[in-house]
Amino acid sequence: MKNIWLWNHYATDMYKNRGGRHYWFAENLIKQGYNATVFCASTYHNKTEYIDTGSKKYSIDMVNGIPFIFVKTTSALGNGIDRVRNMLLFYKNLFSVAKAYTKANGKPDIILASSVHPLTMVAGIQIAKKLKVPCICEVRDLWPEAIFSFNKAKENSILGKILTAGEHWIYKKADALIFTKEGDRDYIIEKGWDTAHGGKVDLKKCHYINNGVDLVAFLKSTEENVVEDMDLADDKFNVVYAGAIRPVNNVGNILDAAALLKDHTNIQFLVYGDGNQQEALKQRVKDEGLTNVKMKGYVNKQYIPYILNKSSVNILNYSQSQYNWSRGNSSNKLFEYMASGKPVISTVKMGYCILDMYKCGLSLEEATPEELAKKILEMYDMPKEKYGEMGANARIGVADFDFKVLTSKLIDVIEDVSR
Repeated sequence: MKNIWLWNHYATDMYKNRGGRHYWFAENLIKQGYNATVFCASTYHNKTEYIDTGSKKYSIDMVNGIPFIFVKTTSALGNGIDRVRNMLLFYKNLFSVAKAYTKANGKPDIILASSVHPLTMVAGIQIAKKLKVPCICEVRDLWPEAIFSFNKAKENSILGKILTAGEHWIYKKADALIFTKEGDRDYIIEKGWDTAHGGKVDLKKCHYINNGVDLVAFLKSTEENVVEDMDLADDKFNVVYAGAIRPVNNVGNILDAAALLKDHTNIQFLVYGDGNQQEALKQRVKDEGLTNVKMKGYVNKQYIPYILNKSSVNILNYSQSQYNWSRGNSSNKLFEYMASGKPVISTVKMGYCILDMYKCGLSLEEATPEELAKKILEMYDMPKEKYGEMGANARIGVADFDFKVLTSKLIDVIEDVSR
């Protein structure tokens, strides 16, 4: 039985929610005969809540047969110095925690070190080298490209060059790389880091494992976690958005489209979620008299399957300009939308488009309110047979992203680096 360490700074939320990428990986690895242990921070992202490690640098808890190791860190609210300190402390303490845990429980056979921030991957490579075991680095978002996209640093600045050099080092030193977007491998080719262009990154060690959904749990939740909501119970055509309400999600664009469709009284917009733009958008709804928009606010994640199942169409809504969508999409939301068995409308045209691949939705060529309103009407007026087929395709397609399937792909990578 191979011992697999799964490192994700932010998996503390998965411990609390009993679900998420590395929770489901661990759960399915254990079912397949592996020993899987999740290492995460003792703090919850952007919350004052934390796991008490006492006087030690780590504590352990078992949930549904999965050991969670909580590495002592300080709390981090916002994206300032506290978050940087939180990342650095997690990186630093991983070394002593790995040493102590190895002494008590034996060393791992594989370390899977996952971003979001790259220091987890750096620690994974360094500690794996000390333990003489392979390290798989999982890149769930391209840093520092995402930082450059949000104008938080300039690519040609000193900081930008340092971050890029660190990224390049990770790609060279990792025994295997997992990307969550199908086109992320193209980035290495664009940089000229692959061996075919004289670089040192062998593309054979690059693998694609997207995000996904625990399909059995999703369908079970649809039946068991019911929301008493008259807007979901009526016979209107429900255009649903569920997710964060912040600039990158461009939810204001949905309100603009709703304003254009005010005269279509059988179409209503239901917006679930919260974020730093929520209050401003609620005020817009009031000021502009958008009676066809209901800002529902935060809902517990357990109710999302039922809500999506009651939709007519789900909106995958993003800003076109604040992210590079050419390499695909790894949004958890996309797979939850597909699992609901309802068509999806994406406000951006993406590369490696899953909606096109599975014929389960429509994409906008331009992310304008007019185009969005046009696609919503197209879906509303679509013949029942075609509309039903699109929803059925979503449910069929998401089976390829069920975590049983994704874990099988991960096992292939684990066995490959173990040879």
